[in-house]
Amino acid sequence: MNLPDVPLLSLLRERMNWLNQRQDVLSQNVANADTPGYVARDLKPQDFGDILSGETSRGSALTATDPRHIATSSLTGSRFDDMATPDQANPNGNAVGLEQEMIKVSDTQAQFQAAANLYAKAMGMMRTAIGH
Repeated sequence: MNLPDVPLLSLLRERMNWLNQRQDVLSQNVANADTPGYVARDLKPQDFGDILSGETSRGSALTATDPRHIATSSLTGSRFDDMATPDQANPNGNAVGLEQEMIKVSDTQAQFQAAANLYAKAMGMMRTAIGH
């Protein structure tokens, strides 16, 4: 078995990928804070149901083995859509609030670090379990 293909690790990689893409979008917002007419953007938040639906469509181990399990086959949606943030525009038409963007950047960084720590711990536990 290839350890990176374990569903838990796959989900963590997906989360870190989304957080990385969000950090890119937020850095563009900060870089264009003085650009006239620029509207701040953000990624659509991840939906856990969408993630489970994607894992199920790839044939991973997320299957309903009991009639009481929640079905994920009806859950669909896009994960990486951009969406404009509803901020008030400055007189020059710029809609970037530096304070709000920096709070988002900090939060995204903390979430990425948490996901990376979970990934490292899960990999360590898997290696311990198989005797490496």
